[in-house]
Amino acid sequence: MSKELNFKQELTGCFGKPVAENPTQAMIEPAYRHHGLDWRYLTIEVDPADLGDAVRGARAMGFKGFNCTIPHKVAVIEHLDGLGESAELMGAVNCVVRRDGKLIGENTDGKGFVESLCEITDPIGTRVVVFGAGGAARAIGVELALAGAIEMTIVNRSTERGRELVDLLNHKTQVRAHFEEWSGEFDIPEGVDVVVNATSIGLFPDLDARLALNTDTLVEGMVVADVIPNPPRTNLVKDAEKCGCKVIDGLGMLVNQGVIGIKYWTGIDPDPKVMREALEEVFRG
Repeated sequence: MSKELNFKQELTGCFGKPVAENPTQAMIEPAYRHHGLDWRYLTIEVDPADLGDAVRGARAMGFKGFNCTIPHKVAVIEHLDGLGESAELMGAVNCVVRRDGKLIGENTDGKGFVESLCEITDPIGTRVVVFGAGGAARAIGVELALAGAIEMTIVNRSTERGRELVDLLNHKTQVRAHFEEWSGEFDIPEGVDVVVNATSIGLFPDLDARLALNTDTLVEGMVVADVIPNPPRTNLVKDAEKCGCKVIDGLGMLVNQGVIGIKYWTGIDPDPKVMREALEEVFRG
């Protein structure tokens, strides 16, 4: 008996603007193929004014889920049917999952980061500096606090947004958080264990951009992480390596986020090695 023909593909994707430089598709689709899934991951540029229409379109077309990146991580919430626990706590969504016909917002940013950090050091008892106060900073800050960080400094140019994140951390987690206004080069205080760039500074095509950070205050053995996946070796990563720091690049975090997202959508545990190798091949080219 011949196999029944089925030309229907399940759809997932990424909504953002700009989004052309986002390499998530380059790791997700190889994972789908590796596991024999006839699924697609579409990279879609969505203007903020059109976000509601985009979500309604995904709902109508039966998307199994989609990622949200800059600038939609907070704005997407009003268009969803509900939030997972971590997304509700953070007030930011980067992964939408269809469950029983409803679109539920989750957040894998922070979980992916913590998994990358745990490969290098135990987050319990750490003192952390986070640059930025947007969706990625919220996710990373909350998950680090839940993982046992004891002190966190949020460094941001917008005082209002920075203090909002500090208030969230102090009221909803056990971490001691405080705000530092970002003007000029920032000096990393003594005793800091982990430094995180959760901004878009250095994202392609702004390859020459540098975080306003006094690299003389980076200490050997300190963990320095950059959330930017494209390029993987940002100026921050290069500067931190020269200072003898342990480095987490955006590719490792992206893979860990992708693993969680694929499991949310498909129910399978994808092979992270396949995903990392696919990304590395792209950037070697």
